[in-house]
Amino acid sequence: MSALRPLVLLGSAALLLAGCADPSDPAAASSSASPATAPIAKNAALAAKVPAALKASGITIASDVSYPPMDFFAADNKTVVGAEADLDKAIGTVLGVKVTIVNVPFDSILPGLQSGKYQLGVSSFTDTAEREKVVDFVTYFDAGTSLLVPSGNPKALKPEGDSLCGRTVAVAKGSTQALVDLPARAKTCKTPIKVGTFPDGTGVNLAVTSGRADAALADSPVAAYAAKQSGGKLEVAGDSYGDAPFGIAVPKNSELTGLLKSALEDLKASGGYQQVLAKWGLESGALDEFEINAAS
Repeated sequence: MSALRPLVLLGSAALLLAGCADPSDPAAASSSASPATAPIAKNAALAAKVPAALKASGITIASDVSYPPMDFFAADNKTVVGAEADLDKAIGTVLGVKVTIVNVPFDSILPGLQSGKYQLGVSSFTDTAEREKVVDFVTYFDAGTSLLVPSGNPKALKPEGDSLCGRTVAVAKGSTQALVDLPARAKTCKTPIKVGTFPDGTGVNLAVTSGRADAALADSPVAAYAAKQSGGKLEVAGDSYGDAPFGIAVPKNSELTGLLKSALEDLKASGGYQQVLAKWGLESGALDEFEINAAS
């Protein structure tokens, strides 16, 4: 989750069903004028470098599947869709290995990687120096933080300044917004910000639409999508801020780290990377270069 997402041990080796806001069909998020599907194919040279054990077992990717348009369940409440889900599958194609996406609470993903339960974590993790202490990152997308408010912004809240002081602001547990953004804002507030922490993006959005929170802070693509899917109940106030890259989380010193960077470069060269982002209207977050541990 933008500006940060996080760290308990819970997970699943198979897709777990979760109640997510149903954002409609994935196609609704994309432009009707999307370009033709780019050729995504196995890169034999890269596939040959995949460890034998992973070729046999496949790669298990942990994701909080409640974060449209990045990762969420389709209408069948079983199929994982979204920009990151599509990118996961494309990387698997390039490396010639099966990928399985499992639904894991956001703050359980990094501990799961450390324990060896999952090989990768792809869940809009902002690459930060603090997180790099426990995992490595391969960057793939750029995003900022946006302020989500009730339509009409009745309390005239702004992402900058002190208008959030004294207000109730919803954030996702373990996110950068929860761990870094709001604590920094609190230092300048005479009236404390009341923080509403929720386990996933669905809870964050519902807090605002139900009136339990005055606003929410979320990753810019997620906030924009939530507003679009809210039926006119939500809007984004002002501009996003604090742009930073999302990274694929990988256990420290994993053999996959360099391969992932090469796979992303292959996808960019073929046009597959751009195609995935265009499908979800996220072209503005495309990276010119992919990096390992960009924060440090």
